[in-house]
Amino acid sequence: QVQLVNSGGGLVQAGGSLRLSCAASGRTVSNYTVAWFRQAPGKGRKFVAMILGSDGTTSYADFVKGRFTMSRDNSKNTVYLQMNNLTPDDTGVYSCASGFTSGIYRYWGQGTQVTVSS
Repeated sequence: QVQLVNSGGGLVQAGGSLRLSCAASGRTVSNYTVAWFRQAPGKGRKFVAMILGSDGTTSYADFVKGRFTMSRDNSKNTVYLQMNNLTPDDTGVYSCASGFTSGIYRYWGQGTQVTVSS
């Protein structure tokens, strides 16, 4: 059974940093693509970043490029999202996802709340 556990969220002032974690069990993160999404209050879920399982290539949404960095630690079977220079617009629930099949992600973390104050 695949399980993704998110952690690392919190309250931070604008300009601050957080590192989110996505710890996987039942699946080896280095073999699969893992993505981060966020859902702002009252809005739909939005793609943030992804890392390919095949070669570790990362890609980012335009609104986080240069500020967020995705990485993984194969020894811990964990994927990270380092978020720097946060703004209030980055506020939301961040969730990781994996198991992209037929256009959808099958497995999701429970999400972690990020709140950025101005």
